[in-house]
Amino acid sequence: MVPGTEDVDFYDIGSHLSQEERMIRDGVREWVEARVLSVIQEAYVERRFPLELVPEMGEMGMLGANLPEEYGCAGVSNIAYGLIMQELERGDSGIRSFASVQGALVMYPIHAFGSADQKEEWLPALASGKRIGCFGLTEPDYGSNPAGMTTTARRTADGWVLDGTKMWITNGSMADLAVIWAQTEEPGRPSGIRGFLVPTDHAGFTAKDQPGKLSLLASDTSELHLDQVEVPDSARLPEATGLKSALKCLTQARYGIVWGALGAAMACYSEAVSYAKERFAFGAPIGAKQLQQERIAEMLTGITQGQLVALQLGRLKDEGRMTPEQVSLGKRANVRMACDVAREARRLLGASGILVEYSAMRHMANLESVYTYEGTHDIHSLILGQAVTGLSAF
Repeated sequence: MVPGTEDVDFYDIGSHLSQEERMIRDGVREWVEARVLSVIQEAYVERRFPLELVPEMGEMGMLGANLPEEYGCAGVSNIAYGLIMQELERGDSGIRSFASVQGALVMYPIHAFGSADQKEEWLPALASGKRIGCFGLTEPDYGSNPAGMTTTARRTADGWVLDGTKMWITNGSMADLAVIWAQTEEPGRPSGIRGFLVPTDHAGFTAKDQPGKLSLLASDTSELHLDQVEVPDSARLPEATGLKSALKCLTQARYGIVWGALGAAMACYSEAVSYAKERFAFGAPIGAKQLQQERIAEMLTGITQGQLVALQLGRLKDEGRMTPEQVSLGKRANVRMACDVAREARRLLGASGILVEYSAMRHMANLESVYTYEGTHDIHSLILGQAVTGLSAF
């Protein structure tokens, strides 16, 4: 077994999972070990997303897994969905990011806010991986403050005309469909933010890769440009009303990150433990040294705490009681923990830790992006502060 793919479960949390949830977790873990880990090092160095994996992800029900079966989705529990995200990110954050965007940021808004025709047209194709989607909210000057977006949708006799630029868009360059959020301009009505389904082959729509990345190298990150892109009114998500609809999508994606960050941390921890047992220095395995045992103990403690947070959050979500603030705490805590674990694993590995043959530095670099996207660590701090005090610091 490849280090990083075995179970890390010091508190026997697996005993709280259903048989189906354990089977789903183990099945995705085996697939990651066989298919993702065999290509991810090369893909990372070549700065490409391994697109050849997408059909397999669709066949295994990983895309939009917690959405209803009637649209070709797996219809699994939210805990099972979280475990899928966990195991995908054991492989690489870019693989989990692809699935998160496809499921939580593209399929979810179509299911939650779309028309019957939109659901029938897009959800089965997205679930199977035959079509790829992206989510256009963030702009060059408006990341943490999406309410200030400048992308517009102007009402016309035939539908809408969209103009604007979106930045840091996962899956953007390979997407068939973009969920675009824009400020509407309608005669006689106040402006407001609405969502639109925009096929990327429409005239005036262009996407280009984001150059110069030092993180998420095996992920498609793009900049979208919309120049007089015309869409019919049937492209509008009819139940999406205001920024709150877009933020509901982010809550779904952040939930997946709570679990995904665990997967990256587990991979780094397992690799570090394996290395500590095999690497000899001063006549003994370095795992026998107090300094390294302290590192290992801290890593295991952080992962175990993160597992408990994710499990309870999943229970709350399955019961319909999860709040966005609870998701903020989970995202903030688990991503910070995973960043710490990846850094300490890299240090335990010594010089070997900077090599692509080991996963720690790849995960460490990726997690710096996860720390920032889907609400920065600091923004989630303010969300929690407001929830506790009732006072806004925004």
